[in-house]
Order: sequence, then C-alpha cells, then structure tokens
Amino acid sequence: MGKVTGFIDHERKDRQYIDIKQRLKSFNEFTKPLNKNELKNQASRCMDCGIPYCHSGCPVNNIIPDWNNLVYEGDFKKAIQILHSTNNFPEFTGRICPAPCEAACTLNIDDTPVTIKTIECAIIDRAWKNDWIKPQIAQKKINKNVAIIGSGPAGLAAAQQLARNGFKTTVFEKNNKAGGLLRYGIPDFKMEKYLIDRRIEQMSKEGVVFKTSVDVGKDITLKQIKKNYDAILLTIGSEDARDLNIPGRNVEGIYPAMDFLPFQNKAVSGEIKKNDIKINAKNKNVVVIGGGDTGSDCIGTSFRQGAKKVIQLEIMPMPPKKENKDLTWPYWPHKLRTSSSQEEGAIRDWSVMTESFETLDGKVKGLNCIKLDVSLKPIKNSNFFIKADLVLLAMGFIHPKHDGLVSQSRLKKDNRGNLLASTNNYMTSEKAIFAAGDARRGQSLVVWAIREGREAAAAIQDYLFS
Repeated sequence: MGKVTGFIDHERKDRQYIDIKQRLKSFNEFTKPLNKNELKNQASRCMDCGIPYCHSGCPVNNIIPDWNNLVYEGDFKKAIQILHSTNNFPEFTGRICPAPCEAACTLNIDDTPVTIKTIECAIIDRAWKNDWIKPQIAQKKINKNVAIIGSGPAGLAAAQQLARNGFKTTVFEKNNKAGGLLRYGIPDFKMEKYLIDRRIEQMSKEGVVFKTSVDVGKDITLKQIKKNYDAILLTIGSEDARDLNIPGRNVEGIYPAMDFLPFQNKAVSGEIKKNDIKINAKNKNVVVIGGGDTGSDCIGTSFRQGAKKVIQLEIMPMPPKKENKDLTWPYWPHKLRTSSSQEEGAIRDWSVMTESFETLDGKVKGLNCIKLDVSLKPIKNSNFFIKADLVLLAMGFIHPKHDGLVSQSRLKKDNRGNLLASTNNYMTSEKAIFAAGDARRGQSLVVWAIREGREAAAAIQDYLFS
C-alpha cells in the first residue's frame, strides 16, 4: 500500500488551526487543510502492516488503507467511492470524530499514526468541490413505508440507505430543521451547518421526505404513525441530561449544556436573532462542570460570546499524559487530551466535586467545591470556592427522554433506561418498531450512530421482505 518507506520518509503532519485571537472572532470553522502534496505524503505513510487494525478501530469499518493508497496515487474520485461504501457522511466524521482509527493505527505504537481523519475529510471535501456527489435514486420503488423518528446521524444514515434501496422513507424531526444533535448540539466552529443542508438536499432528491417541527409523542402519537407505516425506526437520541441535585441548584444562571448550545447555533443559522439568545456568557465568569466533548463545546461557545473567564471542572482524576502502549494499543487509550476549545484559555481542574451553589437574590454567585482522592472520596480541609455568574452542566446524558413518545408505548428498556433492542436485528420489544443510535446504545459517538443507522436499515429491509 502507498509508498513502502513512506512512514520513514515523512513525519506525521496534521491540519493546523488559525490563530486563537482570530478564530474567537467568529463561529466559523478554523482548521487549515493540508495541500495536495502534503496529503500525498501523509497518505504514503500508511504502511503495508499486514493486519490493518484501523479497520477494527473504526466503528463503521472504513477501508482505510485502500483510500489512503488512492490518495497517494492522486485518485480522489475512486477514493470517495470506497469511503462512501462504509460511511454515508465522512464530512461529519472527518470533522468531529475523535478518530479511534488513529489510536488503532500500527504507527501509533510510536505515537505517530497516519492522519486518517484529515485524509478522510480531504477526500469528501474535494468530492463536493468537484461535484462528484450525486443523488443515488433507486431505479425500482418498493411499496413499503418506513418512518424514522429523529434526524440525527443514525436517522439520516438509515433514511439514506432505505431510500436508495427503493423504500418510501419519511423522517420526522421535532425541530425546525433536520440534523438533530449535529445541527443543534455541535457548534458551528466544529462543523458548519451547510454540510448538513447539502446532505438533506441530496437525500430529498433520493426520495426521503422530511417532516420537521413534528414532535412525535406530542403533535402526533406513535400509534397514529403505526397506522400509516410498515416499519418504524426510533433514532431519538439520548437527551435526558445528568443533573446535579445539590443545594442551590434551582436558581437563575445554572443550566444544562443543551439548554445553552442550541441558542447559539440557532442564532448563527438565523433561526433566531442574536438578541434572542436567552443564555449568554458575555462578560461572565463561566464554570463548566464536565470534562467531555460537550463541556469543550460550552467552553468554545462561551469564549466566542465574550466570557470573562472560563473554568472547567472534572470529577475524575487527571488522566496520564501518556498511556502504556503495551497495555492499551490498539484500543482507545485513557490519556490526557486537550481540545481546541480548551486551548483557547480555559482553566481546567480535576478531582473536583461541587457540594453546593452559592446564591444571592435567586441567582448563582459561585460554587462550593472540594477536592477528591483517587477513590473519589472527599479530602479533608480541601474545600474551596469558585466565583461564577453562569454554570453549565455538561456531565453527559443518561438515556432518551421518557416523556412523550416513549411513555406512550410499551417498549421495554434496558437497565440504563435505553430502548431495548439488540444489534442482531435492532427490533424493540414491539413488532415492526426498531431502535438505533444513542437511543439504543446510550450516549456515544456520531460514527457509532452512523453505523447503527446503516445496520438498522438493513435489518428493516430484511424484516419487510421476510
């Protein structure tokens, strides 16, 4: 594959970011792509390793060595064909996936994995630029109707697969526009929303019908949907956020992350005016509780809104800066990572538990915290106070919301509150109703949602033909 000595001849080089001061002036993406020669050199580093562990590291099982080789040879048109054979939306994963494929790369044994994510993004971006992405309209229509509830990555992937196979496919979305978490949860500086819009346009031409501003379970019942469709796929995500029920919680200035992020996304898209953003970090001392991706999104959004100071708290101990490769490779390692948003000036602190919120006149004024030991037990006399005007709770999600659609059904749930369905056929406890993505597996990655959407579509097809 590629150049036999490529990994020796060329050092790893990844995309760079524009200057922090510049990128904080807007909500636009800020990565600087590699040029054609740099891409060729990086693709050449994909070694003929015998066992491509990147395949198993990638949730959608991208055929990575093949399209790396094609990029090295300059054949981007064939490369996008191979990439699309496993991944419906590489422009999404090429921007927001944490790249477990790179963690599994053989070269990562030496901390120099192939820049797989960057090459993936370059392939799809070039394909769109050259107008290679065309609607794939089914030649034969099948008289079977499938309803998909939720238009996040799982729902979109399933809808596209089913439509291309000739099924009459309708996607219901409670928000004004399709895209789910991709549109309303992920900030534009990580992924601009025209990327979703052009996929929606493509899918509409392929026959997918989008019904937005329809909240199934409120505007229409699941029972009513069942009357008109031969199969239903639930891709409603995991939206029930983990809360912090401690003294002082129920005052102004303390909000779940997903009450904060969508306002800014809607302002950027023009769905609301900038002055209508109800939760704004401008000139405020912001504390983000939670050290994951959602927390980082809150940091980047807060800085762009003009936050005075941002502190991020994590209850777990600080991870090691370097993992023990003998124990972890090719699996996803637990180690210290710093996101682009965290690099923009956030103060991070680990092993911190918030015991109560300090309030005044119904508004938050700060947090009373305590340090924890490695077993997550409070350390005596380690109490401290953090001043805060805005607190954002980004501690993850428990399960899909149970009110509305889920409460109206008799669908069984697993012990974590997710919709019970196995990867054997994605069928729930009720015939003809399927579940995929975060609603089934719990909070996870976009790339896992795409995989489950594709597999659920195949399972629905098998069911309708059985």
